[in-house]
Amino acid sequence: MPRDITNAAPHINRNEALIFERSSPGKRAYRLPPLDVPEANAADLLGEAARPHLGAMPEVSEIEIIRHFTRLSTWNYGVDTGLYPLGSCTMKYNARVNEYVARLEGLAGAHPYQPEKLSQGALKILKLLSDALLDITGMDAITLQPAAGAHGEMTGILLVRAWLESQGNARKKILIPDSAHGTNPATAAICGYAVENLKSSASGMVDIAALATQMNEDVAALMLTNPNTLGIFEEDIHKIADLMHAKGGLLYMDGANMNALVGKTRPGDFGVDVMHLNLHKTFSTPHGGGGPGSGPVACKKNLEPFLPVPVIAPKSDGTLGFDYERPQAIGRVRAFYGNFGMHVRALAYIMANGAEGLRQTTEDAVLNANYIRKKLEGTYDLPYATPTMHETVFSDRLQARHGVKTGDIAKRLIDYGFHPYTVSFPLIVHGALMIEPTESESKDELDAFIEAMQAIAQEAAEDPNLILEAPHTTRVSRLDEVTAARKPVLRWKP
Repeated sequence: MPRDITNAAPHINRNEALIFERSSPGKRAYRLPPLDVPEANAADLLGEAARPHLGAMPEVSEIEIIRHFTRLSTWNYGVDTGLYPLGSCTMKYNARVNEYVARLEGLAGAHPYQPEKLSQGALKILKLLSDALLDITGMDAITLQPAAGAHGEMTGILLVRAWLESQGNARKKILIPDSAHGTNPATAAICGYAVENLKSSASGMVDIAALATQMNEDVAALMLTNPNTLGIFEEDIHKIADLMHAKGGLLYMDGANMNALVGKTRPGDFGVDVMHLNLHKTFSTPHGGGGPGSGPVACKKNLEPFLPVPVIAPKSDGTLGFDYERPQAIGRVRAFYGNFGMHVRALAYIMANGAEGLRQTTEDAVLNANYIRKKLEGTYDLPYATPTMHETVFSDRLQARHGVKTGDIAKRLIDYGFHPYTVSFPLIVHGALMIEPTESESKDELDAFIEAMQAIAQEAAEDPNLILEAPHTTRVSRLDEVTAARKPVLRWKP
């Protein structure tokens, strides 16, 4: 049965007052020890940046501030709480062993400026992770610098641009399928390219005939997600790669959906020239909250000279070091060598699973997504009948007849104890419900989610207002989203 929501907390209680509203003059949560150095004048140190007063900062006791932040933590939802079915985001469980390893004193305390001779352990971790990711992707070279997926996209397209410039023509356009992640066209524009949309076929894949028509000597690359954002594997990927290469262009792969491929097939083997990976998706490092993430970029041999500096290289004495002498490099894209803690976690995940384990996670992720698809077919509209892999995309067409849209269903799902799925994406599916369970979830958890979705579909038919007024159990009721977007309240005012 769906989770019991009858004992949900009331909307407001005496413990939910904002910490600002608990402030009383003279309260202190912490008292600094006496100064053991001469007192300095803040104005002398900071100049005009010094504030003469702190304004209306709250004055609270230690227990009040502890209760405030502890209480806020209980209002949150995370992957440690339950299923996080955001399609295309791959919100899987972050194994505690990864967190333990990343917190080892010699790794967590390593300073980015310490000498190379004192950093051999850290450098070996970076080298081992790089080698593992190259094995997984079938590529020739890699940089771990980019701090997230979109940052990796930018780095990859800059590599494309640098290589084409070395051939005498950077070209003008990048082709992007209509099912692409929104960051893809933004990345192309940031890197100086015009964006040309590529229509999908009736099966939800790249239309090869349209690609053949649009591909010419002005096109630098095709940015392709595979499996795409419908969860469909591009079965003509070899033809796509051959078509791009025949006209002198490159094939860029958005690796956001690698959770469907790891251990099963390698992008380098089906013609991809450059791609990014999301360590904070596929390889279980923490995700969300503004970072840190990690978006390594792997490429074929012809693009290697253009990788950002520095790159890790063996030295004549057998140690590892950083190579800065790379005249064709696009420069740095990140301070030092990226988010090192994410690299430690990803390597721990890869080593803990091994080759067989990584293959099993992929198979389980695909199995879980197809289990949800099969159970909800007929209850929700399935716009594409093509087989899908790690995620499935429904539409709200059946529920919309009762005035219930995908956003309403998502809000009602909160009442059943689940985080909403990805709403209204991909854009080529009107009223999309995009669901990705990952390999983390048990059959029991999937069944509870499926029953919740079935119950909501029944509510849509019998009592749509129940859904249109949802969520009912949260401490904040449904917001006026238009006003919130146009007139956001971004800070507390006394």
